[in-house]
Amino acid sequence: MGHGGFVTAINCMDGRVQQPVFDYMSREYGMPYVDMITEPGPIKILEEQDSAELVESIRARLDVSVRGHGSSVIAVVGHYDCTGNPVDRETQFRQTAASIELIKTWGFDAELIGLWVNEEWNAERVI
Repeated sequence: MGHGGFVTAINCMDGRVQQPVFDYMSREYGMPYVDMITEPGPIKILEEQDSAELVESIRARLDVSVRGHGSSVIAVVGHYDCTGNPVDRETQFRQTAASIELIKTWGFDAELIGLWVNEEWNAERVI
């Protein structure tokens, strides 16, 4: 059913991280389109699961991307200097891993990876 050519990023809303994540995903996977699901500090939202509504909103948008667009890869993204999730890199790596474990339970047929956007605003794979 998918259109092909799509990958997905669950990314922070921070304007500084949109382009680095787009560039990484399109370069590494050779895909022209990157669906962006954005929230302030999404890895915090997914790890803590304090807001069922926000978690479900992310899951529903992911469903559109994977089932509707045929997205083959889902990146979960943390970044340097995050206002919505002002914790250190190691904490963000742990949150990213926990987020991926939660998303695995949703049963999407897509590869799951973790990205970190560093202080030079370059995305790198951490999981």
